[in-house]
Amino acid sequence: MAEEVSNKQVLFQDFVTGFPKESDMVLSTGTIRLKVPEGSKAVLVKNLYLSCDPYMRIRMTKGAPDDFSPYIPGSPITGFGVAKVLNSGHPDFKEGDLIWGIIGWEDFTLISEPETVFKIKYTDVPLSYYTGILGMTGLTAYAGFYEVCTPKKGEYIFVSAASGAVGQLVGQFAKLSGCYVVGSAGSSEKVDLLKSKFGFDDAFNYKEEPDLNVALKRYFPEGIDIYFENVGGSMLDAVLANMRLHGRIVVCGMISQYNLEKPEGVHNLMYLITKRIQMKGFEVFDHFSSYPKFLEVTRQYVKEGKIVYVEDTVEGLESAPAALIGIFTGRNVGKQVVVVSHE
Repeated sequence: MAEEVSNKQVLFQDFVTGFPKESDMVLSTGTIRLKVPEGSKAVLVKNLYLSCDPYMRIRMTKGAPDDFSPYIPGSPITGFGVAKVLNSGHPDFKEGDLIWGIIGWEDFTLISEPETVFKIKYTDVPLSYYTGILGMTGLTAYAGFYEVCTPKKGEYIFVSAASGAVGQLVGQFAKLSGCYVVGSAGSSEKVDLLKSKFGFDDAFNYKEEPDLNVALKRYFPEGIDIYFENVGGSMLDAVLANMRLHGRIVVCGMISQYNLEKPEGVHNLMYLITKRIQMKGFEVFDHFSSYPKFLEVTRQYVKEGKIVYVEDTVEGLESAPAALIGIFTGRNVGKQVVVVSHE
């Protein structure tokens, strides 16, 4: 019989209303056999790195949209991460392979549908990068910017939540495309990071701006061609008033709304008509076919130093709930990663 070992897990307690708390997740210890069931095409992995992402809050809500299937109370939290194959019943995966994709917040995960994960091809970069810049987050920035925004050289671009995992990459893609880019963030430290490390042309702390409409007019006196939307609410309202004729808004996320029982209304929608603005939402899952091209392009940018990347790491599964909650208060600087194991 296969060896049975303890398996530390972060379990989802129950559906959340309002702002999530650390107590909505609980650390528990179960057991798992280190061998896939006989005849199964499942893959057993040892988890190395976990990604904390805003969309995970949506999955804590009862009746979440189909694309964000709600977590099951009493079961482990799941999300994107990096893992190492220990045992496999699938012909495409063997012991020792490294993968990224949806895994459990636990020491070991039995992946019943391994077609949903990606085998890691390159190990000449930190493996944690596959939770972000070379994984789902990076593909989100790449597909949203290049495939949905369709930027042109010289355009004026605004990125909200710009120091976050997606925003920091969108800004750098914009600069590599010859665009003028301004970002917003929630602290002076993050604003400095945008300008000094990520190469944004300018940036501002939205918490210090009494009037976002006035602030945007100051940074974009001729208006905004492309807005990469990550926050929603009052920021979206102000942006609509500052868009240029035939501007584009790509909606990636609305983190300011996820913890509200009643989302805020948007009042400036008339500008969609008068300025002929195109506003389009997207989900990264629709762009997975672009992953091979994205990986080659972005990895080369990283190796050449044309793109820099900042991670905020914490150690251990016991730190995961606080890390996830922290992204909703802006506690992290850069991509929030949980280190489960260094093996």
